[in-house]
Amino acid sequence: MAITFYYGSGSPFAWRVWLALEHKKVPYQLEVLSFDRGDTKAPSFRAINPRGKVPTIVHDGFNLWESLAILEYLEERFPEPPLLAKDPKARATTRRLMIEADGDLAAAGRQLFEATLFAKEPVEPKALAEIHDGVVEQLQRLEADLSGDFFTGALSLADFTIFPHLRLLGRVEDRQPGKGIGNRMPAKLAAWMKRIEALPYYQKTIPPHWKG
Repeated sequence: MAITFYYGSGSPFAWRVWLALEHKKVPYQLEVLSFDRGDTKAPSFRAINPRGKVPTIVHDGFNLWESLAILEYLEERFPEPPLLAKDPKARATTRRLMIEADGDLAAAGRQLFEATLFAKEPVEPKALAEIHDGVVEQLQRLEADLSGDFFTGALSLADFTIFPHLRLLGRVEDRQPGKGIGNRMPAKLAAWMKRIEALPYYQKTIPPHWKG
C-alpha cells in the first residue's frame, strides 16, 4: 500500500523525507499542504496529526510525524537500498549527526533567519557578523565529520538530514544578497552539497521557489 506523504514546500524537515522516499523508490502519494492557506491547521489534517505539522505520513493505517522518526521507520520497513550502515559505530554516528543537525546547526541557522529574512527592523552589522561567525563555527564542526564523499561513508540518513538545513542557509543570500554567509561555506561541505544536488531525484524534490 502506498504511503500518503504530507509535505509543505520549503520545510527542510519535509524535504529530507521526500529525498528518502525517492532514494528508496517507495510508492507514495504526495499531498502538498499550503502554509499560507493554513492547511496544516485544518481539522481534516489535525485529525491525522494533532500537532498540525509536516512532514506526516500515513501507511497501512499508521499515522506518523516527526521527520527523524519517519526516516527511521522508512529504513526499517524498506531497508533496501540502505540508508543506515550495518556497523553499529557508523549507525550511531549517523544518528548523532542527525541530532546535531536539528540541534546546534538548526539553532544557529534560526538566529540568522531571525536577523535577516524574518527581521522587523535592520540588525546592526556587528551583531549580524557575530551571527555569521556562529553559523560558520557550526559548519566547520560539521565539516570535520566529513571524511569521504558522504557522511559516515556511503549516502545515509545523515546526508538527507543535514543537506536541507545547509540549502536553507543559501536562501538568505538568495533573497538578501550580502546578508548570508556568502563564500564562507567550508570547501568540503560545498563539494558535498554538489554531490547531493547531482542525485537523480534532487530536481524533483527541491522546493520550486528555491530554484534559480
